[in-house]
Parts: sequence; C-alpha cells; structure tokens
Amino acid sequence: MEDTIRVLIGLGFGLLLVMLRLDAERFGAAEFAEPALRWSLRGLWRRASWYVVGLALIVAVGLVHPSPGDLLLRLGDRGNVVMLGLVFVGLGSLQAFAAALILYRRLRLPAPWAYPIVLLNSTLTALIDEAAFRGILLAYLLGSGMGDVQAIVIQGFVYALSTRLGAPGRPFYLFLVFLVVGLVAGWSVIVTGGIGAAIIGHAATRFVVFISHGYAGDAGASEGDATEGNGSATAPDRSASPPGEGDSVTA
Repeated sequence: MEDTIRVLIGLGFGLLLVMLRLDAERFGAAEFAEPALRWSLRGLWRRASWYVVGLALIVAVGLVHPSPGDLLLRLGDRGNVVMLGLVFVGLGSLQAFAAALILYRRLRLPAPWAYPIVLLNSTLTALIDEAAFRGILLAYLLGSGMGDVQAIVIQGFVYALSTRLGAPGRPFYLFLVFLVVGLVAGWSVIVTGGIGAAIIGHAATRFVVFISHGYAGDAGASEGDATEGNGSATAPDRSASPPGEGDSVTA
C-alpha cells in the first residue's frame, strides 16, 4: 500500500513537470521570448526559477518513487548513448539548416553574444524535458503495461503539445520539429535504456535551430522576409541590439 502511494506521488510530481512545461512562456524559458522583461534582473531570476523548479521536481520523483530503477533517469549504455547521440545531432542539425535555407534562403544567424547563453539554455531545457517526458512519463507509461510504440507516440505528442508551439501564431515548423524530437528521443531511450543520447541530440537540435532560424517567435515568418527587387531574404535586425536593448534570448 505504501509503495502504491509513493508511485502515485511520483506520478503527481511528473504531472507537475508537464504543467511547468506548459507554463514556460510565463517564465520566459525554453522556446519563448519575453520582450517585456528583456535582460532585467527580474527576467533572469524568473527564467532561472523555471529551471530550478524543474530540476527540483525531477529529484523529488527519484526520491519518492519506491523503485527508482524502474524510472529511466539514467544515461544508459555508454556505447549506444555516444553512437545514437551523434546520429541524433547530425540529423537534427541537417534538418535545421535545410529548413532554414528552404524557408528563408539563408541562415538567420543571431548576434554572436547570444550563443553562449542560448547553448546553456538549450542544454538545461533538454535536460529537464528529457528527464520529465522520457525519464519519467515514458517510464510510467511502460510501467502501466503499455507497449513500446504506443508509449513513445503518446509521450511524444504530450511533449510537443506541452511546448505550445502548435498554438495559433506560433511557428508550426517548430511544432513538427519537436514532435519528431520527442518521438526519436523516446525511441533512443528504449534502445539505450536511458536518456543520455536523447539529451545530447535534443540539446544540439535546439541550439542549431536557434542559430539557423533565429528567435522562436520569428521562425516560420518567411513571408515578411523577402525584399522587393532581388528577392533575397532578410530578418528583423536583432544583431545590432546588445543585451538590454533586444529581445530575450531563447532557443
């Protein structure tokens, strides 16, 4: 009886992680920009709090669950993690660059000062996403007796919808990208027995999408990018705005 209660409490923490992901926009975290906060101290603290709460909930699930080994909160087989992680990185990077060239006919490279911050943001977001949706949610679905394919598909769609990239006004291309990320990450977790490869591939894909497409709110806005006369693509000039004068950095 006690074990059942602890399993249910762990599930409750997992559902709180899904709700936290749905509310990422409020914190200016993950994909979302928060122009009003920009680079103010308040904005940075709010963004940081999203990651702190997410990591705390992940730790709480591991502590409260009666059999932490049943969760998938581990890196997995080292050899397979490295191999699949590199394949994930290659495919994610290829589609991001190819889509940018198709949509905009060029790479929409952000200002260089944004790269280190976005790399950190991409890595932390991938860590929390993979632990929450593949390490916990997928593990609970498999633990319920659900088949591998069904569990992977369900968690993939739950993840993609929780990013809110399918909402009106958001770039549908990114919704499809992160739906595929969720499905491929779920498959890699089943193969490797852990979330190591998924974290590597997810973080790299997120970062490359940013450096090739620019800010999430602008991705997919190709209609206004074409200039008259030469047909070349242009994007809103954010490169000239240093921290404090432009939009928040997202990935």
